[in-house]
Amino acid sequence: MVKRIGSLKDLTKYVIFSITIVLIYTIAEFIVSTITGIHHDTLTMAVYGFFGGELVLTAVIKIFKLRRE
Repeated sequence: MVKRIGSLKDLTKYVIFSITIVLIYTIAEFIVSTITGIHHDTLTMAVYGFFGGELVLTAVIKIFKLRRE
């Protein structure tokens, strides 16, 4: 049987991975900014923008796949 690329199980794993990365980054940034007093605004915006965009696209893919089935 041929496995479809981007199946719903793969997308669910990617969502869990993305949320985990965002949580780890948030905790690490909080610790670093508390210790050093420096906030990494550009990096924070890039991380949230990238993973937030990926999560939105994943949600759209899931919605359209569920409607087709």
